[in-house]
Amino acid sequence: MAGFRSLAEHVRDPRVETRRRRTALRKCLEKFAPYGHRATWHHLCARAGVGTEDRQADPGRLVAALEELEEARTVWLAYEVEFAARRRREKHEGIRKPVALDDWHRCTWGGCGVAWCDDPLVHPSAPLPDVLRRIIGALESGAGTACPVCATDRIVWRGGLDHHPSSGPVCTGCGIVVPEPALTVEALAEAKRSRLGTLATAS
Repeated sequence: MAGFRSLAEHVRDPRVETRRRRTALRKCLEKFAPYGHRATWHHLCARAGVGTEDRQADPGRLVAALEELEEARTVWLAYEVEFAARRRREKHEGIRKPVALDDWHRCTWGGCGVAWCDDPLVHPSAPLPDVLRRIIGALESGAGTACPVCATDRIVWRGGLDHHPSSGPVCTGCGIVVPEPALTVEALAEAKRSRLGTLATAS
């Protein structure tokens, strides 16, 4: 199976048929898709001005979408290098018990689902690299009470997500499943209370 870089070369190669270049870009999302495959594809198409079903998209627009994805991947890979270095230091110092951040990171290895969007049509509008920088910044600076991407505090706990774990705090502003380590205990409790309130109203 081709790797991300090999697929990216296909997207850029003017000798390759447009349809195949588009397919190569979609396959890049099997390697790196911060919002999940469908939501990341919708995001890239919207920002690059490509129809999600357009199989003869302008090659320049496909490359523009790829460049945004590549920059975001570079941001995430740099974070993973730092994360691995931190874990090595902690183990060397005898700190071996995983924390909430370790559990979350284990579910996002490789950058897939870092900012999972369960509804593929609802996702942040900002460039992917900026979104990842905001999330990483929040994880590194300590827990807060609002979404690290759009800063809203309207966060609701939702179950039945097409993701692992299948439940979590969802931002009603930009649609991401907010990383639990980025939220305070109080913010998580409030999100769960909001869910209970919704269930009570529905019944």
